[in-house]
Amino acid sequence: MKLVSPKAQEPAEPARQDAANVARINGMGTREPAASPWLGQSQTQSELFKQYQPVDRLAWGVLGPLIGGQSPTTLAGAFLDWWTHVLASPAKQLELLHFGIEQWLKLAAIGMPALAGGDDEAVKPLPQDKRFSDPRWHRPPFNVLSQTFLLGQEWWERATTGVPGVSVHHEDMVDFGARQLLDLMAPSNFLWTNPVVLERTIEQGGLNLARGVQHAVEDTLHDALDLPPVGAEVFAVGKNIAVTPGSVILRNRLIELIQYRPTTEKTHAEPVLMVPAWIMKYYILDLSPHNSLVKWLVDHGYTVFAISWKNPDSNDRDLGMADYYRLGVLDALDAIGKVMPGARTHALGYCLGGTLLSAAAAALGRARSPALKSMTLLTAQTDFTDPGELSLFIDEGQVAFLEHQMSRTGYLDESQMKSAFQMLRSKDLVWSYRLKSQLLGERHPASDLTAWNADTTRMPFRMHSEYLRSLFLQNALAHGDFELDGAPINLNDIRVPIFNVAALQDHIAPWRSVFKLNRLTDADQTFVLTAGGHNVGIVNPPGEPRASYRVGHWRHGDRLLNSQEWLAGAPQFAGSWWTVWLEWLGKHSSGQRTPPPMGAADAGLPELCEAPGLYVHQT
Repeated sequence: MKLVSPKAQEPAEPARQDAANVARINGMGTREPAASPWLGQSQTQSELFKQYQPVDRLAWGVLGPLIGGQSPTTLAGAFLDWWTHVLASPAKQLELLHFGIEQWLKLAAIGMPALAGGDDEAVKPLPQDKRFSDPRWHRPPFNVLSQTFLLGQEWWERATTGVPGVSVHHEDMVDFGARQLLDLMAPSNFLWTNPVVLERTIEQGGLNLARGVQHAVEDTLHDALDLPPVGAEVFAVGKNIAVTPGSVILRNRLIELIQYRPTTEKTHAEPVLMVPAWIMKYYILDLSPHNSLVKWLVDHGYTVFAISWKNPDSNDRDLGMADYYRLGVLDALDAIGKVMPGARTHALGYCLGGTLLSAAAAALGRARSPALKSMTLLTAQTDFTDPGELSLFIDEGQVAFLEHQMSRTGYLDESQMKSAFQMLRSKDLVWSYRLKSQLLGERHPASDLTAWNADTTRMPFRMHSEYLRSLFLQNALAHGDFELDGAPINLNDIRVPIFNVAALQDHIAPWRSVFKLNRLTDADQTFVLTAGGHNVGIVNPPGEPRASYRVGHWRHGDRLLNSQEWLAGAPQFAGSWWTVWLEWLGKHSSGQRTPPPMGAADAGLPELCEAPGLYVHQT
């Protein structure tokens, strides 16, 4: 039984893209310009532009890797917007002068007693900044160094924000850029200005630095040869991670569908379908046996299916969001319907997979399809009004720049996404790592999460362009303007209960952005805010000593709270959100049954190979 309209049942073909996006990608604007009198009747302006457009793509394609994949015009525009408005605002200049004098007086008050052995502080680091937490930073002269840096950080924060006339986006970019430069120059990064490193170097006679050089060479070689991080080689997909037993029962040009083997005598009547993000490999949900969400569900009596996405190459450049919907979510649900006829599915979507699943649930709801029983979203945004610092890398200029680069290869290279994520958390992912590895000479053991994080994927040209333009720039999904297979998607068409999980320290899908789903649909919702970040907050099995969560429920007609109101009234509980979700799934399930067969050979779904399949190994 097919799930939606006949149009969605047709064989896969390149995704339909609305005329406005096609026009933007081709550099044509949103309509065909009239013929110019300067050009005569032979060629219009857009025809001439298209004729010479490969020159643009060649130029930006060559320049892109040299400047870290960032649009120079966007960066220059942000800086000029800020600088010219600073010059045009005597009030801002006087404020900065006054504030600067205050900072110098504070520093002088620290420096004087420091000469006599004092350790006063004028400013404390932010709670998440652990660079100066060691007591040795409170001794002279290192307290003066750390305070000079922190006071300067305060001044630059004042200088780059609150400038009259600067656009919010440009202000955020300049503020972010200033923080990146300051983090580069922090005294914690250098041998002679870091008391912890100096003491370690004296104690070990410089052996820590020798190990650091070795670590730097190893890291450089691994990056150059595109190898996993040092130590991560002990984790191998199918050997000690992604090892929950199962079989691939469906393979198309975009996905493999894995069905996991039951471990209980009875299983719940409704299966669980996992729709992971395709920006990374699927097995974030099936890491080691002790922290595998897949294994945990199977051991609690659920029949689990998971989508493993293909790692696209240049031949997949025309795959769009509608293809991911049709070949991914719909084909998987159709296959589940053949394995378990009549069963409704608990669908789970992670990150970008959750954004797609929410659109799919709305389309199925509009069609009155019975395919879904419930929907769970993990750190998935549906309203992109405030997508966090990731939006710093996404505006019209940057998207056009990326499109020029992708047009040459047919995909976005994984290294560009990796560098963007590192910049978002450079303090932790770059400088703290360099301090421990190269200056202190320490190597922390690699984890299964580290190995997964290095197993990156590519993004098809069309899909990534549609995603950036429709979702980030136009916020089309929240506005009801996003289309799948030519039909607009309205999230208010979702007819199933929702379990929505956000992570408190998430820098990719900020929790306040994830929270906004409560205003976009009347479906019953349970919202959970878990401790941790985008990945650690999700890979959070019971028994983790630092795990905690907050939970709230909404039904149609309840008063809607903003995120601040909700946070103020939501008590914090110790433990993992997994247990809360399991209880919620049980309430929305309808008893147990004999486990279903593996696949459905009679319906064209034989067991093709053992899990984790073939697509997960693609590089």
